[in-house]
Amino acid sequence: MASTKHTFQTEINQLLDLMIHSLYSNKEIFLRELISNASDALDKLSYMVISDEAHKSLEFHPQINLSFDEKAKSLTIADNGIGMSEEELISNLGTIAKSGTKSFLANLSGDQKKDSALIGQFGVGFYSSFMVAHKVVVQSKKALSEQAFAWVSDGKGSYEISPCVKEGFGTEITLYLKDEEAQFANRWEIEHIVKKYSEHIPFPIFLSYTETKSEGEGGNKKEVTEDKCTQINSAKALWRMPKNELKDEDYKEFYKSFAHDNSAPLAWIHNKAEGVLEYNTLFYIPSTAPFDLFRVDYQSGVKLYVKRVFITDNDKELLPQYLRFVRGIIDSEDLPLNVSREILQQNKILANIKSASTKKILAEIEKLSQDTETYKKFYAQFGRVLKEGLHSDFENKDKILDLLRFASSKGEESLSLKAYKASMPSGQKSIYYMVGESLDLLKASPLLEKYTQKGFDVLLMGDEVDAFVMPGVTEYDKTPFKDAASAETLKELGLAEISETEKEEFKGVIEAFKEALKDEVKEVALSKDLHSAVALVGDAQNAMMANLMRQMGQSVQEQPKTLELNIGHAIIQKLKGVEDHALLTDVAHLLFDSAKLLENGALKNAKAFNDRLSATILRAF
Repeated sequence: MASTKHTFQTEINQLLDLMIHSLYSNKEIFLRELISNASDALDKLSYMVISDEAHKSLEFHPQINLSFDEKAKSLTIADNGIGMSEEELISNLGTIAKSGTKSFLANLSGDQKKDSALIGQFGVGFYSSFMVAHKVVVQSKKALSEQAFAWVSDGKGSYEISPCVKEGFGTEITLYLKDEEAQFANRWEIEHIVKKYSEHIPFPIFLSYTETKSEGEGGNKKEVTEDKCTQINSAKALWRMPKNELKDEDYKEFYKSFAHDNSAPLAWIHNKAEGVLEYNTLFYIPSTAPFDLFRVDYQSGVKLYVKRVFITDNDKELLPQYLRFVRGIIDSEDLPLNVSREILQQNKILANIKSASTKKILAEIEKLSQDTETYKKFYAQFGRVLKEGLHSDFENKDKILDLLRFASSKGEESLSLKAYKASMPSGQKSIYYMVGESLDLLKASPLLEKYTQKGFDVLLMGDEVDAFVMPGVTEYDKTPFKDAASAETLKELGLAEISETEKEEFKGVIEAFKEALKDEVKEVALSKDLHSAVALVGDAQNAMMANLMRQMGQSVQEQPKTLELNIGHAIIQKLKGVEDHALLTDVAHLLFDSAKLLENGALKNAKAFNDRLSATILRAF
């Protein structure tokens, strides 16, 4: 069979160009990434050997082997893992489908140090080979397959695949190093990198080398070479080791290898449970959000092991969805080794581990919140995701509420509910909040004026998720939660009454507005508690129903709101004497549209607004 030539996808060409010409920081991480990929391949075959009848017959002693040739300036990384077929070589090494390349490129900053730290986090670790090599050869044989294939590329836009001869199953990657990177074909350099980054890879890593020594004495002395193969890592599963035997650096370096993230984690939670259930867990809270955090097809960051044997890294039920930013390992002693992935979701043992793990992670986040600056960094990355737990995790709802931070009408940018409640004036009965399209629009809302007059603070919520989750929060620490924009809540403020005389005085204005706006408003009412000319007031029940409909994937028709007119404002006062019906109609629409602009930041019919504004301005001259 002849070799076939393939062209890299455009994004991978961009990536390779970047690897070859731009990223010079910390080049040694290429070896960490290739060893980590080899470990994943061993994990996958470990699972197949215990779960699939056809694979049980394989003689499998998982290991990673490193070798080098100083003269040829080459370095080889080999594993006896699951291996790849011809199709998988194309899929994994030639296309964007499995690489995350597009997200990697989108996150580049231009800072070489920061950009090189992204390698691996987006699944592009293999391509870091081209930072040090001018040619890469991958030979792979899928377990149970008779045919091996070779993948060859110089990183310049294309690669070739051809059948090859390979004894055992697994993958062997040979890097032909650039002249200036020859130091990576050196025993001591390789050992140093493995000790630094891959010490706790849970499979033995062997290094083959030739040792030369002198034998004999005097004139009989001669140089003798001896081929050696030495294990250069501890191969201990770090998550199963006692905490008192580990240093912070051990945890950090394991995280970098395990999570493909060159940044240090914010925190980690290492736990060994004994008793009715026995298991080990090690969870990490990253310092930066995974690139797929808000994608439906996000990759789970948690691996499941049973008695140190890998089971799956693709089960999104191991932790609640709102903790999907967490990276880590669950290793159970009680699950059967041949547990199928299909029954994991219904497994009571895993449900108990999930519940206990969730509590420990939330407790660790609570510890982070005691350091204001650290928590600001955490919350900027993961605050929006954390809020999702209010809708899905009723058991931990109160803990999640304690962890949330909000902007407020009094200028706070990161206010906790505990701090909000502690500063409530004696006459305030509820915790007030307002949901909108953005913080800027919320801060400009005329309705806040009513609360400011009373000295009440209002929590401002401009995240998209707020509209879904906050209507479901009815109270915090026995204090009611209320939508500040609803008519029912405004009644609670005890605002100034409108007299019968005042109602009669503005009767004509109200009728003109009702006639002009028709079904666009639920009602037109008078107010003494605004500084702005008008404000829109909604219905809390309608808002909750609309959010429920959205969650069910149904389109929601906007419900009309009450338009309040401020009888103390100069514009409303002047409208009492206007007899020009066309002018009243235009002004009614302009004021209504201005209120909509403050609420949503956009209008359904901007042209009509512009035409009316122009006509009204012309009347003034």
